[in-house]
Amino acid sequence: MDLSPDIISLASATLRISTPLVFAAMAGLFAERSGVIDFGLEGKMLAAAFVAASGAHVFGSEWYGLGLAIVCCVALSMLHGFASVTHKGDQVVSCVAINILMIGLTTALAAAWFGKQGLTPTLTDDRRFFEITLPFADTVSEVPLLGSIYSEIISGHYIFVYIAYILVPCVYWVVFKTRFGLRLRAVGENPSAVDTAGISVNLMRYKALAVNGVLVAFAGAYLSTAINANFFREMSAGRGYLALAALIFGKWKPKTALIACLLFGFTDALQIRLQGVPLPFVGVIPVQFIQALPYVLTVVLLAGFVGKAIAPSAIGQPYIKER
Repeated sequence: MDLSPDIISLASATLRISTPLVFAAMAGLFAERSGVIDFGLEGKMLAAAFVAASGAHVFGSEWYGLGLAIVCCVALSMLHGFASVTHKGDQVVSCVAINILMIGLTTALAAAWFGKQGLTPTLTDDRRFFEITLPFADTVSEVPLLGSIYSEIISGHYIFVYIAYILVPCVYWVVFKTRFGLRLRAVGENPSAVDTAGISVNLMRYKALAVNGVLVAFAGAYLSTAINANFFREMSAGRGYLALAALIFGKWKPKTALIACLLFGFTDALQIRLQGVPLPFVGVIPVQFIQALPYVLTVVLLAGFVGKAIAPSAIGQPYIKER
């Protein structure tokens, strides 16, 4: 039995569309497990997309672009830490500031550097990432069912896709099976006890934010140097907020957050295919309604599950050491 082309296409698109959400959700998990709110994921993803595309164009290599995106996002995470960890500022305000700053700054810099309205130059083939065909994909393509799954759903994705889904069990292991993960979770639940044990709360939160910056950079670079060949205005399109919603729905756990990301990705892939398609007894659904499906799903899930998702006890609370 072979899978139909529509199912294959939908499954493959779900994996691709979910990838930036997975990276951003795992990034948010590190920050929020340490007690630092981070819905600045949207702004950092946007910054990474701009820097990655600009760096790849200027330096002639997609890997240079990715490296610069990582540096940029780690710097933004450190800025967030400086405001909210070191100086005990309001974490929500810091996140809002990063988001607003990046929306305006990326567009302004694109116009100033490249003379275009919020766009970077289109990357040539030698300056962007391309799909990878896995070993034996062509050979096993004729095998019923399993051949179709391997050659057409698993194979043929960008390197970011494979890294994202390998990342999830790695994050689970780090957060729940290592000493670093134990301290990370303790800082987010009971920072005073961690401080009493001689562990620096601020240092742990900075480490978590550094990891956060690295991971969200992959999400932004994926958008502008893989699935697209340039940066355009606000290309993150709310993915940072969707990733945060997936993290909350997943109760700050990697495996359930992944399921939520895949659900959002599936909904997004489905709405693309439903546009202009007449449905039985309904007819053609307005495009605007179909495009709103992922965001409607976000509201429904959060309304139904956010009350049951218990956040880390110290999240959003600056730690003030007792003297």
